[in-house]
Amino acid sequence: MIRAAKAYVKYVDATSRLVGKVVMYLIFVMMAILLYDTISRTVFGKPNIWAVELTQFFMAAYYLLGGGFTLLIGGHVRMDLFYSKWTKKGKAIADVITFVPLLIYMVILLWGGVQGIIYAITYKQVTYSAWGPQVTPIKLFMVAGLLLMFLQIISELIKDIADLRGENLRVEEKS
Repeated sequence: MIRAAKAYVKYVDATSRLVGKVVMYLIFVMMAILLYDTISRTVFGKPNIWAVELTQFFMAAYYLLGGGFTLLIGGHVRMDLFYSKWTKKGKAIADVITFVPLLIYMVILLWGGVQGIIYAITYKQVTYSAWGPQVTPIKLFMVAGLLLMFLQIISELIKDIADLRGENLRVEEKS
């Protein structure tokens, strides 16, 4: 396998792993916001108009920024009834075949995400809630997550091609 492909896999996998491990702690931020809102509303009688919506923004970032890491560790849903019984080369062939539709899907999502950012910036888009925050920041995080997922898909393709050639570019994570 050419050196550039190996370097690409190394750096994209490292980036996905780092982002995934940082983003997984957003769950605690979301829990803290909701706990604060619950205590504020029930104990002090002072509800917040921003808490649930901010938590939804964090959830979107959590979900989308974690997509590349989930792909890296093989955590996305697949038809394991058949796939798990296949050989390493059989799995690689199936993954290479499904690469094209997945890539097309990701390009469409990225294109739509970029269009959404342009719209949000141009028209200073806000949500329709009482709080009414700008949506540009969350759209930026969404596109960053989609881009990382796109890069990780290409990394997985390179690893599958290496598997077909009898090489191993997959790094097992140490516990």
